[in-house]
Amino acid sequence: MDRITARQPFEQGRERPGGRAAGPPGTGPGVFRLFHPLEVSVAEARELQERLREEVRCDLPLDPGKVRLVAGTDISYLRERRLALGAAVLMSYPDLEILEVGTSCVNVDFPYVPGLLSFRELPALLPALEELGSRPDVVFVDGQGIAHPRGCGLASHLGVVTGLPTIGCAKSRLLGEAEEPGPEVGDWTPLVYEGRTVGAVLRTRKGVKPLYVSVGHMVDLPSSIRAVLACLRGTRLPEPQRRAHQVTEELKRKVRAGG
Repeated sequence: MDRITARQPFEQGRERPGGRAAGPPGTGPGVFRLFHPLEVSVAEARELQERLREEVRCDLPLDPGKVRLVAGTDISYLRERRLALGAAVLMSYPDLEILEVGTSCVNVDFPYVPGLLSFRELPALLPALEELGSRPDVVFVDGQGIAHPRGCGLASHLGVVTGLPTIGCAKSRLLGEAEEPGPEVGDWTPLVYEGRTVGAVLRTRKGVKPLYVSVGHMVDLPSSIRAVLACLRGTRLPEPQRRAHQVTEELKRKVRAGG
């Protein structure tokens, strides 16, 4: 077991090769141009994940001195209408003030298949992120990163597609084995799958179930843990992700009320 103190800076380390991810300073419509289709079969989706995991970088520390903007994402479903509602909330760091909110509402075409969540959710997450006028330095994602059967969960897929550093913050475990972390905020134990550490089971609030944190893309695990803890504000989820969830729930109410 290990412990990292809540709200301490992200891990100090070397600058990411090439600095920030390639791309324009903001986002905006059409910035994230997919290099593969999302309208694929289940078999094709699995093959894509096998190829995409080769693009994932999970050894790059985040430099806290260069983190100015953080974002959280979330998806909510209106199953009766086959709609996915996406949200991206951009916040300043370290004070975590909301700067911008992007939303989307899209039809859900891909079936629910365990391990293929990204093919259902990326069509809603990408346009929500594109509504933001500034490019986040790190994105918290409600889903798995490399803690995934093919090493490319939603957080990793989103990171590779956008070129953004991403961290998976899941409320439940998809795979792997881990001991229960200690009771204090910052206590964590490694999540191990097939002999390899793929994430951390992290206590983010006393008396509450831990989070399953895994590298998405362009970060390492120590930086991911510290980033989550640095963005806590007394709740289980990092604040950007919690706020994004609030946005999707409100959007769901508005869509339903609109008929």
